[in-house]
Amino acid sequence: MTAAAVIESVDADGAGARDRILDLAQRYGVYAALVVLVAVATAMNSDFMSASNWRVQLFQTAPTVLVALGMALVIGTEGVDLSVGATIALAASVIPLYIGYGPAPAIVLALLLGAAAGLVGGSMVAFAGVQPIVATLSLMIGLRGLAELLNGAAAKPVEDTTILNLGEQNLAGVPLMAWIALAATGAVAYTVRRTTFGRQLVAIGDNKRASLLAGLPVRRVLVTVYVLSGILSALAGVLIVGHGAEADPANQGLNMELSAITAVVVGGTPLAGGRVRVLGTVAGAMFMQLASAVLIQHNVPTSTTQIVEAVLICLAVYVSRERGTR
Repeated sequence: MTAAAVIESVDADGAGARDRILDLAQRYGVYAALVVLVAVATAMNSDFMSASNWRVQLFQTAPTVLVALGMALVIGTEGVDLSVGATIALAASVIPLYIGYGPAPAIVLALLLGAAAGLVGGSMVAFAGVQPIVATLSLMIGLRGLAELLNGAAAKPVEDTTILNLGEQNLAGVPLMAWIALAATGAVAYTVRRTTFGRQLVAIGDNKRASLLAGLPVRRVLVTVYVLSGILSALAGVLIVGHGAEADPANQGLNMELSAITAVVVGGTPLAGGRVRVLGTVAGAMFMQLASAVLIQHNVPTSTTQIVEAVLICLAVYVSRERGTR
C-alpha cells in the first residue's frame, strides 16, 4: 500500500469515528445528560428525588411536552411554528368566556381554535409558499392580540371543577397532566413510526422537491402537521388554565415557542428536518425543566438559565449540522 493510500485510509477511519461519535451524541446525548443532571441534583439536594418534587416537575413539564411534540412534527418537515405560545394564550382566553356553557364545549372550542390557527399557518406555508418562520411569526403577533382582545388583556379566574381537576389532580400518584402528555407522546410516536402519514412527513422534511415529484400529498401533510401543532398547543393552554385557575392571555404561553424548539433540538431532531425523535423531544423537555429547577433552587438568576438554554441549543445545532455535512 502506498503512503497516500495509508493516509487516505487513516483519514477515512478518523472521519468514520467522528461520525459515530456525533451520531451517538445526537441519538443518546440528551438521555446521558438527563442521567448526569439527576445524579448531580440528587447529590446536591437530598429532597430532589422525593415524590413531591417529581410531581412538581411533572406539572411544569407536561404543557411543554405537548407543545414540543407538535413542534417536533413541524420541524420534521423542515418548518417551525412560532405561534404555539400565542395559540396557548388564545385557547386559554376562551375558557372563562364560554365556561358558562359547560367545560366540554369550552374545551372543544379551545381545541378548535388551536386547529384553526394551525390551519391558517399551514395553509400559508403549503399553498401560499410563505416561509414557515414568517407565516407563524405573523400568526404569533395576531393570535396574542386576539387573545388579549377577547379577555380585555386581563387575567380572569376560572373556578370550574373539571378544568381545575385537569390541571391539579393526580392519578395513581402522578399528575393527570403528565398522563395526558404521556398519551399524546404515544400517539405521536405511533403516528411517526407506524403510519403512512408519518413516513410521508419524514420524507417531505428530507427532500420536499423529491416528495412532490414522487406524488406525495406534500401540501396536505404540511397543513396537517401545523393543525396538529395547534391542537396540542391549545390542549396545553387548557391544562395551564386548570393548573393556574386563571386565563392570562398577556403572559400564558409567553416564550413557549423557544422552550419547545429547545426541547426538540436538544432531543436530537435536526432543524433541517427529515427526522423526528419523539422520545428524545420528551427527554429534552424534561432535561430543560430539571436544569431550570436546579438552577432556581440554588438561587441562580433567570438570566443565567437563559444563557444555559442558549448554549445547549448551539451545541445541539452544532452536532446536528456537523453530522448532516457528512
